[in-house]
Amino acid sequence: MKDYFREVENIGNELKKNFDEIPEILLVLGSGLGFIADILKDKITVPYKSLRGFPTSTVSGHEGLLIKGSLNNRNVLLMKGRFHYYEGYSMQEIALPYRAIFYSGVKKMIVTNAAGGINKSFNKGDIMLITDHINLMGDSPLIGKNCDRLGPRFPDMTYAYSKRLQKIAEQCARRLKIKLRKGVYVAMHGPSYETPAEIRFLRIIGADAVGMSTVPEVIVANHMGVEVLGFSAITNMAAGIEKVRLSHSDINEVAEKIKDRFYALITEVLTKI
Repeated sequence: MKDYFREVENIGNELKKNFDEIPEILLVLGSGLGFIADILKDKITVPYKSLRGFPTSTVSGHEGLLIKGSLNNRNVLLMKGRFHYYEGYSMQEIALPYRAIFYSGVKKMIVTNAAGGINKSFNKGDIMLITDHINLMGDSPLIGKNCDRLGPRFPDMTYAYSKRLQKIAEQCARRLKIKLRKGVYVAMHGPSYETPAEIRFLRIIGADAVGMSTVPEVIVANHMGVEVLGFSAITNMAAGIEKVRLSHSDINEVAEKIKDRFYALITEVLTKI
């Protein structure tokens, strides 16, 4: 795996040249949550397409920008747009940019997504703290030869989402009087939304929210020793619960309505971690 490590190293060095100093925190923005990038101060913006090893985002609402800036006086590296398995990228292609970012100096990742609510006590517009996940994407970014210089062959996923960071997030939500749900996120490969029968199955196995992202980068982060905090914006109730058809435009509309709460929570968390 020498060549693979060299590729990670080379991309990481390129990132350092573009951004001078890499912040310790990476913030990954999900569908409809890209507005946070517009609020950053002292921004340095680099499009994915100009970075070697970075796939191109092809989904509406995922602009494809890597941005360094200041949010509430805390320097962050921000991904406006992510790469999805359903776009045709392999898990290894999805993993490579994250590996380079983590190698270049990021120690903590805050990952966000838009998700469908499976737990019937949830409502559209809720924010869910991700406590754990279920990978039903049918693949993993760790399949294949392991690069021991990046992480162990069999990484532990008992605390895939940092208990320490979850506690901080809950404290921040209480201070801000923001109702914070907690639950398990399940990742499906998409791009079709799930059937009502699939949602009933996912509820039985313990899922509270469903989406088509997040899990690959969280696995890579754990493999490389990066601490993870995750949030889901519950932008719709999953198939069959409200007896309505789902559309991506409706999801973005709900994400717009919760942006003030989401921004307040993220900025407060950044000051405490």
